Amino acid sequence: MSQSSPVVAPTAAEPAEPKGRGTALIWILLAGAFVMVLNETVMGVALPPLMQEFGVAASAGQWLTTAYMLVMAVLIPMSGFLLQRFTPRTIFVTALVLFTAGTAAAAFAPAFPVLVVARVAQAAGTAVMMPLLTTTILTRIPAERRGRMMGLIAIVMSAAPALGPTFSGMLITALGWRAVFLSVLPIAILVLVVGALLIGSGAKGAATKFDVPSALLSVVAFGGLVYGLGSLGQAVDGGASVPPAIPIVLGAIGLVLFVARQLALQRRGAAFLDLRPFRERPFWVGIVLISVVMLSMFGSLILLPIYMQNVLGLTPLAAGLAVLPGGLLMGVAAPFVGALFDKVGARPLVIPGAFVVSIALLLFMQLGATSPVWLVVVAMLVLNLGIAFMMTPLMTSSLGSLAPELYSHGSAIFSTVQQLAGAVGTAMFVTLMAVGTSSAVAAGHDAAAATAQGIHGAFVVAAASSVLAIVLSFFVPKKQAAAVEG
Repeated sequence: MSQSSPVVAPTAAEPAEPKGRGTALIWILLAGAFVMVLNETVMGVALPPLMQEFGVAASAGQWLTTAYMLVMAVLIPMSGFLLQRFTPRTIFVTALVLFTAGTAAAAFAPAFPVLVVARVAQAAGTAVMMPLLTTTILTRIPAERRGRMMGLIAIVMSAAPALGPTFSGMLITALGWRAVFLSVLPIAILVLVVGALLIGSGAKGAATKFDVPSALLSVVAFGGLVYGLGSLGQAVDGGASVPPAIPIVLGAIGLVLFVARQLALQRRGAAFLDLRPFRERPFWVGIVLISVVMLSMFGSLILLPIYMQNVLGLTPLAAGLAVLPGGLLMGVAAPFVGALFDKVGARPLVIPGAFVVSIALLLFMQLGATSPVWLVVVAMLVLNLGIAFMMTPLMTSSLGSLAPELYSHGSAIFSTVQQLAGAVGTAMFVTLMAVGTSSAVAAGHDAAAATAQGIHGAFVVAAASSVLAIVLSFFVPKKQAAAVEG
């Protein structure tokens, strides 16, 4: 295990500063990743008009989001293998073709099943895009400048999901739900054409054998966990078609077997998803901290629209606009935080960031049945500022601590954990809200007051969990450790 060091040790494999074509490539990858991740959160606002047009129930409409999450959960763990097996150009073109075709099919979908398949195609393209972008930056940007570029990735990871509901709400209100996909389609085509010209063929992929048992265990493990966690909220309301315990238990068993399989393959140098990154302290500390951050962010993003619409009586568009300033603040702050990381390292940024996130969750605890909207806006601004101070330093410190041959696997692990943390955060917040709301209704509170009380209980637990982030933040290395080989 490498130890933290006050300096970055130069290595023979240190990448050169990208010029011209290389810089343009990174920007086009960022643009593609942004529109892809934006699409993860556009469906929530679009569901009511979609259900009305196609005549489907809420349980069926929810599959537009559920299928997307499942495909992401299944394919992201495979991206480490894919990035080593195939050239960057092959991965990029395949991802963009899938996403573009899915976007076009969604925009002109004549029936609901076609729309579901289109969302699956979008998710398949998105799943490998973030690991590809991260790996490209790690291999092309010198260590002393990675913070700034990883700050741009933080915009994609954090600001794009936050902007999705607002973007969707504005377009649906003005032009209808198909405009959500039609507006993204020309951007996807442009990114595909320009990116294919810029990326180059790259090095030939390694002749790594595709391990079928690992792939099947990955489907059971990550698909089962995400599906089970995602249906917890429906189960509390009595609307789950399958008891969540079944996929969660199957997913947990699959995860244990998947890890055992990777450790066995790792000894032969043929791991499907190499787990050696967990040997590095900066990596696993960063993984845990990012999990807490993503849990808080996605949990807040799922509860706040419910609170503002069901308790405060705002329209979906107004609720989306209320969280927009927080997403914009994160987008503005992330590159500056990245530049600070290049100068001072991770710990001086992550520690105050963890405290700010905890303060934001304490502010959310103050929300009640008659709270002003400005309190939501302020609390969301504080939360996003804290996340901005944590996201970029943690990503850069964690992945930068790895040997170059582990970049693709480290990126895949990072993206997988983020997906699982989002599912856990959503499930935890929704379940706690539902339990608290049911108890309040049983105690005689009206619907709005009961919902407010349930949301308060969820944020109490979230604020308590943020103490873990504060404690772990002191274990983050101050300066970037030199990567070790193997």
